[in-house]
Amino acid sequence: MYSNKTDPIAIVAAARPAAVDTQAIQKLDAAHYMHAFTDTKALAGVGARVIVKGQGIYIWDSEGKRLLDGMSGLWCMNVGYGRKSIADAAYAQMQELPYYNSFFQTTNVPAVKLAAKLVEISPPQFNHVFFTGSGSEGNDTNLRLVRRYWDLMGFPDRNIIISRENAYHGSTIAGASLGGMSGMHDQQVGVTIPNIVHIGQPYYVEGGKGMTPEEFGLVAAGWLEKKILELGAEKVAAFIGEPVQGAGGVIIPPSTYWPEIQRICDKYGILLIADEVICGFGRLGTWFGSEYFGIKPDLMTFAKGVTSGYVPLGGVLVGDRIANVLIESGGDFNHGFTYSGHPVACAAALENIRILQEEKLVEQVHNVTGPYLKKKFAELNDHPLVSIAETCGFAAGLNLVKKKGATLHECVPFESSQDVGMICRGHMFGNGMIMRAVGDRMIIAPPLVTTIAEIDEMVALIRSCLDATLADLQKRGYMA
Repeated sequence: MYSNKTDPIAIVAAARPAAVDTQAIQKLDAAHYMHAFTDTKALAGVGARVIVKGQGIYIWDSEGKRLLDGMSGLWCMNVGYGRKSIADAAYAQMQELPYYNSFFQTTNVPAVKLAAKLVEISPPQFNHVFFTGSGSEGNDTNLRLVRRYWDLMGFPDRNIIISRENAYHGSTIAGASLGGMSGMHDQQVGVTIPNIVHIGQPYYVEGGKGMTPEEFGLVAAGWLEKKILELGAEKVAAFIGEPVQGAGGVIIPPSTYWPEIQRICDKYGILLIADEVICGFGRLGTWFGSEYFGIKPDLMTFAKGVTSGYVPLGGVLVGDRIANVLIESGGDFNHGFTYSGHPVACAAALENIRILQEEKLVEQVHNVTGPYLKKKFAELNDHPLVSIAETCGFAAGLNLVKKKGATLHECVPFESSQDVGMICRGHMFGNGMIMRAVGDRMIIAPPLVTTIAEIDEMVALIRSCLDATLADLQKRGYMA
């Protein structure tokens, strides 16, 4: 267990940020920095929060305010902030070989060692790795691999990929096309990649009225078979899904969902792609989310937790079914990136995985802290604003509602125009807790190093912020 955080006074002293001119940085930021998924004009009006330091599960802003990072940065800071050994590994590699490409029949030692390590920790059908710089690039790679595979198999018309509504698979054109977020599709009219279709998501709160979760899981999985038959199985190449939908709001599928998806893919010979960018490297208490749900994908996208965000790196674990066909058929796979197998990123990843293994962080989430988070987070179900609070490993979400009902599906939601999730998020940030809002669903994905005591602190902070949100909503007249 990671135990470098037992002395809170020492943590604060070690992590105290250096002096920063907040207003000067905010002015430069507003003038030059276009942020991801942000209204640039609106942000310039209030000024960005300047983050200057991180240690353990905490970050500090330029005003000295400490925040508990319940989102692991952006789902990625699995081993926590301040890991000097990862910085040392990157620095040593920079001195030895800071960069070389893998295009011209060349390789580098960290990339080869990392590929071997990833094969070691992944399910047995994976023996090959394709490196990218991000998860988005990884899903672009999946699209190319899938279509190349079926072309080599003699079925070039088998080129439709089925995804899900509200899925997130990256923000490149291919990644956003594979994803199912309407806001992203609305801004790429005319450039969405063809032959990508979407089915409903397995969100019990949204679509399970009148059914048990197990019944709904089978119904939701059945939408895949219905779509395959509608399109023609001879035209469908693959199905892609996140084991747990992350950016969509920590949508945890019923236990019956993924086994039925696997059965349907097997029945029609469809390739199965697991987007493990968020779920991989211990998030669910297993090395990969596919293992948690007992499925056997042909491709697994990874990023984020592979380096715990210390250096950008992504890739695809390529199953034998696909890799063997590409290798035995010969010829170039005309795809790749300048930074594929970047030696510094791979060196950082190797050290990150060493930490995960030696400190048994995946086992810790599975056996100790994950079950404890489940128990403590469930206690939030008694709050007047909360209709459901649920977890899966170290991913969790709760729904904010105007009025509780006799059952989950009888709760009264807020009007979307009231933007209650963002009001709650404001109280979270203002009181030292980073919790993300997806509509009126509040979500967390804390670092895997979070201790029992820190879970207690986190849940107490969340409850306090929910109380502040409730008082605010009552003043606004939203609870009437």
